[in-house]
Amino acid sequence: MIPKIELHLHLEGAAPPAFIRGLAAEKSIDLSKIFDADGAYRYQSFNEFLDIYTAATSVLQGPEDFHRLTRTILSESAAHGVVYTELFLSPDFCGGGDIAAWRDYLAAMIAASDEAEAQDGITARGIVTAIRHLGPDQSRPIAECAAETAGDYIRGFGLAGDEMQGMPADYRWAFDCAREAGLGLTCHAGEWGGPQMVRATLDALPVTRIGHGVQAIADPALVERLAEAGTVLEVCPGSNVALGVVPDWPSHPIARLRDAGVKVTVSTDDPPFFHTTMTHEYDRLVEVFGWGDEVFTELNRVALDAAFCDDATKDRIAKRLERP
Repeated sequence: MIPKIELHLHLEGAAPPAFIRGLAAEKSIDLSKIFDADGAYRYQSFNEFLDIYTAATSVLQGPEDFHRLTRTILSESAAHGVVYTELFLSPDFCGGGDIAAWRDYLAAMIAASDEAEAQDGITARGIVTAIRHLGPDQSRPIAECAAETAGDYIRGFGLAGDEMQGMPADYRWAFDCAREAGLGLTCHAGEWGGPQMVRATLDALPVTRIGHGVQAIADPALVERLAEAGTVLEVCPGSNVALGVVPDWPSHPIARLRDAGVKVTVSTDDPPFFHTTMTHEYDRLVEVFGWGDEVFTELNRVALDAAFCDDATKDRIAKRLERP
């Protein structure tokens, strides 16, 4: 199995349906409407996906729930060959942005990550993520949570959610706060907002990575800018196909972006929602684009270089990427 690095994985969005159903049953919460007849998450549009996502997180009500969730997700990731992952963590779901509460939740997630590293050989780090459609004002306490807990585990700050709400410049204060704390910066853009949203993000925010970014392909000058700047795209092909960002795998621009010199990586985003895994992503890239081990080795080197962890951790992960 190819060792893999994943840079774009939402913790709550990676919760298996069975895990959420079990937790709901323990708490006597009726979430039957969010699942289809096969027990999978049920949605038909991106906005409905956001609603189902939020409903699923409603059963995650304390640090112990997040410990269990983190442990479950990291075990599954490790089973698919992931040796290093960066998790998008949302203080909005962990105490509502209250720093004291966030510290308790974070301690539980770190403990679970330490267990996963010892038992499953996967290293995890956290990217605190503000939710765009909650507005710029709400992003400020989230950035403060990130800044106050920046360190060995919390390595980055990002912005996720509905990118059609507001403009990147509206969130400049939050990104400046995180940057001053020494955190790496990433932002979802170019999933729904077209190349113009990628450009607006690069113009307004000091990011080194873009979440998704695939719609940049429609603007050759922007593609050239991304390549020249070395901006890394956290590409999630299966997510893009499932949500209708692109009509099918052969239409996905990941290969064209890479051929144009843009640094791309591969992730699953919210895997159970999109019926994918890192194994599935790699298998489809082989089938559709004919990519082999040399390409995947290059992708993982790009991902490791772009990772927000410290140099000592990168050196350790680099050894795990080597295969006999």
